[in-house]
Amino acid sequence: MMRPILLLAVLALPLSAMASSFAGSSAGSASGASSAGSSSSGDDKIVLDARDDAAAFVASDGAIRGARLEAALLHLREQSVAQQQASDMVLARTLLAR
Repeated sequence: MMRPILLLAVLALPLSAMASSFAGSSAGSASGASSAGSSSSGDDKIVLDARDDAAAFVASDGAIRGARLEAALLHLREQSVAQQQASDMVLARTLLAR
């Protein structure tokens, strides 16, 4: 019963993050800045929001896996091939170092 709820939460977090990022960037920019800056701030938000979950994951030696950590792990693995090969623990420690 808990796994479907966790899966739903993991899937819903990136969608809500993208929606808020879209709303923030769709208003446009008077300075003429590109939208690439907006997307990187959204990326940072996903990662920063996962820091508490990452801390719990590292402290529990991987036993505690929060939904925000799961979303950040998926996000990081989409960013580079090197991160696709990294373990969850390595990525969680990387989140804490940011």
